[in-house]
Amino acid sequence: MNTKAVRIHGKNDLRLEEITLPEVGPDDVQVKIVCDSVCMSTYKAALEGEDHKRVPNDVAKNPTIVGHEFCGQIVAVGENWKHKYKAGDNFAIQPAHFYKGSQEAPGYSYKYCGGSSQYANIPIETLLADCLLPYNSNTYFYGSLAEPISCVIGTFHAMYHTKAGSYVHEMGIKEGGKMALLASVGPMGLGAIDYAIHCDRKPSLLVVTDIDEARLERAASIYTVEEAAKNGVELHYVNTRMEGATEYLRSLTDGTGYDDVICFAPVKPVIEQADDILGFDGCLNFFAGPTDSQFKAPFNWYNVHYLYTHVVGTSGGNTDDMREAIRMMNEGKLNPAALVTHIGGLNCVVDTVLNLPKIPGGKKLIYNHIDLPLTAIADFEEAGKSDPMFAELDKICKAHNGLWNDEAEAYLLANAKLI
Repeated sequence: MNTKAVRIHGKNDLRLEEITLPEVGPDDVQVKIVCDSVCMSTYKAALEGEDHKRVPNDVAKNPTIVGHEFCGQIVAVGENWKHKYKAGDNFAIQPAHFYKGSQEAPGYSYKYCGGSSQYANIPIETLLADCLLPYNSNTYFYGSLAEPISCVIGTFHAMYHTKAGSYVHEMGIKEGGKMALLASVGPMGLGAIDYAIHCDRKPSLLVVTDIDEARLERAASIYTVEEAAKNGVELHYVNTRMEGATEYLRSLTDGTGYDDVICFAPVKPVIEQADDILGFDGCLNFFAGPTDSQFKAPFNWYNVHYLYTHVVGTSGGNTDDMREAIRMMNEGKLNPAALVTHIGGLNCVVDTVLNLPKIPGGKKLIYNHIDLPLTAIADFEEAGKSDPMFAELDKICKAHNGLWNDEAEAYLLANAKLI
């Protein structure tokens, strides 16, 4: 089978090409990829090329397919996997399978599997690690966003706390505790707000910060103070572009500090602020992955010793986190639509990935079988003046609080130009 795919050939060298997938053998599962959301990790892989830990050293000769947040439909199953999968079933994928300690992952390491492809052959490691997951929904973009949401869920699970006289760590955020999400109205931060409000281990106080007032207002219009209160969470949105911001954040806890703080930006002042607002036995999670291998920031070691503060870092979720994400989305407890600000076709992936830090907004959602320029949902109305398809998409999205949604996806797939 021939398929169009975006492959990495080296540093800043991505190309949309047509390749031929091997025939389906007894240990193969072949899939049609409906959509893939673009991750900053893909930009980092493109930037580093063969120096990236998951990109093979020989990509110049054997390029691999990029993209790892994808969802679609199984189209063919080899004999050895027919007991588990069947053609026509939908799937989502957990790329971080770490099979037998390997760093290889779909979207970085494989010639015939990555999210920026129309079709793919799932690697045997992914199958053996049980990372090709059933996805019982026809809203494909939810399945695509299950991977980033699983990273958020994994972050919450990786937080930990201690008890005096015990060396056992109690995993997870402190139930009923005080939580702060710093620089957290980007796409992953929005996912964290949603999860904090709706998970089964909620904080009693949730403080969300950023320095972009427009993004804070958008977040507050989607995840409202009223919705949080219905779920037993006191929610505050705070613009920290002010004098005395750290003192103000501590004042919201009556001076005790926060049990759990997640930092969503690899910026020294933000990390220092995160450290400064930790309370007794407070846990700081450094979620944001820096590109600078020498990135450092001061940390209060007095508090580490006397207040038992501690730090953890997470860079992805595991398969159980992904299953939890899918379950909560299917149950209507999580709505990751707020993460999406742009849509596009496979034709725009190369430029989107290579320029990702320069493109404002949240997740860029790619539909792999269509030809469409990357377009912000906020620009649908203007685009609709010359294109009836965008006019209808604008109407549909406005009926859903300005968010991408299942109805818009179905309309796009039925009416967009094929690539």
